[in-house]
Amino acid sequence: MPTTDAAPAGGFRITGWHVLAGVTLFFLIVIAVDVLFIVKAYESFSGQIVKNPYEAGLAFNQRLQDQKHQVELGWRVDAGLEETGELVIRVQDRGGAPVTGLSPTAVFERPATDRGRLELVFREAGDGVYRARTPLGAGAWDMTAVLDGPAGPFRAQRRITAP
Repeated sequence: MPTTDAAPAGGFRITGWHVLAGVTLFFLIVIAVDVLFIVKAYESFSGQIVKNPYEAGLAFNQRLQDQKHQVELGWRVDAGLEETGELVIRVQDRGGAPVTGLSPTAVFERPATDRGRLELVFREAGDGVYRARTPLGAGAWDMTAVLDGPAGPFRAQRRITAP
């Protein structure tokens, strides 16, 4: 009668060392893939929103003063893209009267990336209307306009959608 505990002749047998080596190899592969993903993620986006965070932090108090000044002015800024392809900014004061004599500039950026950034200078067209020809491509753009004038700089942010 043959015994069941006997090892098969010339066959391979899995031992505890084989299991330990397999589990260790599995976790080493998982850790290596995780490290690879972390490195690739950091290389593609470091997490920094501004190139100079220290200087941006120092300028924070000035930005708060500018925002308080803007609230005191009470200007209303409307921006849009006309069918002619021109960008139009309309500026009115608290009473609805047009604000003239400004020198607007605007930066256009895509919402999800910093590629394709455009800077435009607007010209005054009268009655608080400022115009600029635009090479904007189709899609959504975030506009940050700075309206320089005798009352100081005024910042406005709008989302523009080009056809």
